[in-house]
Amino acid sequence: MSTKFQINDPSLESQWRAIILFGKNSATYKFAFAKSLLEIIEKEKTTISLDELAIPFSKNIVNHLRISDKQGNSQSSQFLNSCRQFIKDEVTESSLIETTIKLGFVNVVDAFQNVNGDVIPNPFYEKNYVGGKKEIIITDNLLKLKEMFQYQNFEQEVEARWNLVETAWNLKINPNLLEVKYDEDKSLFFIENDFMRRYDITSVRDSLNGYQKGKCFYSSQDISILKKDSNICQVDHFLPHINKLAHSKNDANINGVWNLVLADRSVNSIKSARIPERRFLERLFNRNEFYIESKHPLAETIINQTGRNKEQRRLFLEKQYNIALSNSIHTWKPENELIGNF
Repeated sequence: MSTKFQINDPSLESQWRAIILFGKNSATYKFAFAKSLLEIIEKEKTTISLDELAIPFSKNIVNHLRISDKQGNSQSSQFLNSCRQFIKDEVTESSLIETTIKLGFVNVVDAFQNVNGDVIPNPFYEKNYVGGKKEIIITDNLLKLKEMFQYQNFEQEVEARWNLVETAWNLKINPNLLEVKYDEDKSLFFIENDFMRRYDITSVRDSLNGYQKGKCFYSSQDISILKKDSNICQVDHFLPHINKLAHSKNDANINGVWNLVLADRSVNSIKSARIPERRFLERLFNRNEFYIESKHPLAETIINQTGRNKEQRRLFLEKQYNIALSNSIHTWKPENELIGNF
């Protein structure tokens, strides 16, 4: 499915998102590296040494370790231990930076741009370790990416993905029992453990945006998830909340992740509680399958809510759509709509 994510839309923006959403997650170094790249590229440098990268990279890891101690699947990590020692004031910042340069980038520089066992078509940097150098050369692809509208959303998307991955690791909840819940008032995803203790994970907008490729679910126009943006997108129930009781009688949670999409504010105000045309159901199915392919923990939640295989999930959506349609007179489509890319 991650291949489909890129084939349907081979843009630089989708290639970046494929790395963040579908690349392997044996450790969270990928997210720290991504955030470091975004931070340094603001300076518009074309050559970045590991010495320079080590400062934001270690800072990002330390910030997350302070909240969630498990940042990888390995039983032990000398680099992570050094970060933990820094948090406890047992090593200096300069010592941490030295360890980061030596150990922090061992795998991530080579692995970051690999998706589905191969490097993305348009790499964002090239490794240069020739003649004792340890640096990466920024390509025009990353510089072009910086000029695109969706670039502004990337930092929040990376952070949201990181939060989802580390939450799954740290809570150790049985995947078959995992349910990411939606707090509509705060627009947050959260999890409750066996003792009904709540753990807020991350913003709904930040989590969903990458899987919709930064587009309004209905009109396919660019949307923003920036917190201070007056035109920030809205979280919408694809099948309206008004039919909650009818869906619950058929074992469906209308507040489930499977039914939440992002929409442009003006488009969503017109849609209101109407049922989208049936053709949008295929887009919802594709979007949910993107989740499932990406793992941790939205994937398990959608599987638990909609079905263990694709056929079950497709039938589930059809059933819920027909229930909603039976309680409505008209279907709806946006007045202005661009060509969709998923």
